[in-house]
Amino acid sequence: MQAKQFFSSIADEWPFKNMLPLDIEPWMWLKRLPEALENFFTHCPIDDRIRSRVPPNLHMRGDVFIGENVTLPPLGYIQGPVYIGDHCILRPNVYIREHVIVGQHCVLGNACEFKHAILLDHVQAPHFNYVGDSILGTHVHLGAGAILSNLRFDKREILIKDGSNKVYTTGLKKLGAIVGDYAEVGCNAVLQPGTCLFPHCKVHPLSSTKGIIT
Repeated sequence: MQAKQFFSSIADEWPFKNMLPLDIEPWMWLKRLPEALENFFTHCPIDDRIRSRVPPNLHMRGDVFIGENVTLPPLGYIQGPVYIGDHCILRPNVYIREHVIVGQHCVLGNACEFKHAILLDHVQAPHFNYVGDSILGTHVHLGAGAILSNLRFDKREILIKDGSNKVYTTGLKKLGAIVGDYAEVGCNAVLQPGTCLFPHCKVHPLSSTKGIIT
């Protein structure tokens, strides 16, 4: 299983393209995420990191990059290291924790929480979503209240099983969902730890989904 089976439209100018290639397992992106952000901020001058107007009550800590023409809310919290691309919209009370990469033209909504996650371009997570230890491909949409769960009850390593009973070992105790390009997740659905949605998949509202969905 490789990242290119889920994500196909990564822009050439994406600053993380070399560290997060398409020819490795997608959960390896999450393992490399801290190093990718550290490398970016090492080479990004401090005075060139905030390119949009920041409201006075939006609290930011640590290394944070905000691209151009980003709409930022009057209230919210961003704990770096965090990268937010151009033309994004962040809505009130958004909570972005450490190690998050957001592409261009994304919507991060009201009372949503993001932690150790990668969002490619045009992702919409607009209402009451939790996105932990997950990757969302281009044009992915999460319905209101959709949750990407990232921790097993027994806190053991997360394994991914396909329909032929093949098991992929991830080496991770925290892994949410790998959501391919153009996938749709309905309102109040829960994606169990290690769920993999291939491009254009649709998850029904109020459902609990796990495994590999093609």
